[in-house]
Amino acid sequence: MAALVAVALLVATTTLVVVTFATAKAAGVIVAGHCGAYGQAYDFVNIEAARKSALEQCRGDCKVVAQVRRGCSALAVDGTNPCGASGSASGPRLGRVQNEALKRCYRAGGKDCVIRTFLCDAKG
Repeated sequence: MAALVAVALLVATTTLVVVTFATAKAAGVIVAGHCGAYGQAYDFVNIEAARKSALEQCRGDCKVVAQVRRGCSALAVDGTNPCGASGSASGPRLGRVQNEALKRCYRAGGKDCVIRTFLCDAKG
């Protein structure tokens, strides 16, 4: 009986550690530059670490356009003119975030906006 209790306690503790580790890494960032250049990073411990990683992936003068903790972000660009309009958004649901990024791209003058990239970070 004591062995069974010890095994159950070990399983519960291991599960708690795994869940804590998964939710601790819950920061994501999308950066964008000129003509559709972008970088992204997710499941980082904090926004600053995610930002640094995303900027390392992006060519040119890039800046943060979307950041999230336990949610989703998306970047949309004009597919016929990637050097033109763009839009980005962040929030709790991927579908809504992608729709908002597309709307913002069209509002900025895009004619054929498409999702360039998206990410969803740990939900917690």
